[in-house]
Amino acid sequence: MRVTADRDRCVGSGQCALHSPEVFDQDDEGLVVVLREEPAEDLREEVLQAVDLCPARSLRAHG
Repeated sequence: MRVTADRDRCVGSGQCALHSPEVFDQDDEGLVVVLREEPAEDLREEVLQAVDLCPARSLRAHG
């Protein structure tokens, strides 16, 4: 799985970092930062949950 984020759409809610802190973080402006573009398979469910919970729909999980 590959994870991408559209920082232009991000509203800084932090749901991604709360649900999958090994994969997502927030910068000083509160915008999403992808820490692992290709997370381990054991993180798949939490990444997918973070993608689903993003209010701005700025996250994508491919594959």
